[in-house]
Amino acid sequence: MDAATYLAGLPAFLSYFGVAIALLLAFAFIYAWATPHHEFTLIRENKPAASIAFGGSLIGFVLPLYSAISNSVSLVDCLLWGLVALLIQLLTFMALRIFIRDLPQRIARDEIASGVFSASAAISVGVLNAACMTW
Repeated sequence: MDAATYLAGLPAFLSYFGVAIALLLAFAFIYAWATPHHEFTLIRENKPAASIAFGGSLIGFVLPLYSAISNSVSLVDCLLWGLVALLIQLLTFMALRIFIRDLPQRIARDEIASGVFSASAAISVGVLNAACMTW
């Protein structure tokens, strides 16, 4: 096979990868904006709880995004399911605040247990979300 045959899928790869990176950046900024604590500031201040919680939310978002990419029938389909994943992760954090009302303040105070719990919940919901995106 020649190089052109091997690179035939490159445009599709670049399209899906570009959409995935755009969704990831959008998620990161929307999530940081929607949560009362300031993740980027706390992370710059070397607060592990914020880094753990934010990292878990990123993983929780990327897992269903992976599933959306793997199972989509088009780039638009992938984008729409990526937006569903984004919404689910935002709702997950809001739901966590029902159980731990002062969760953002605990993360801001660098309470590691709150950061780990938030990350674990985000990843758990992300895995379930990803599993539901296999059709």
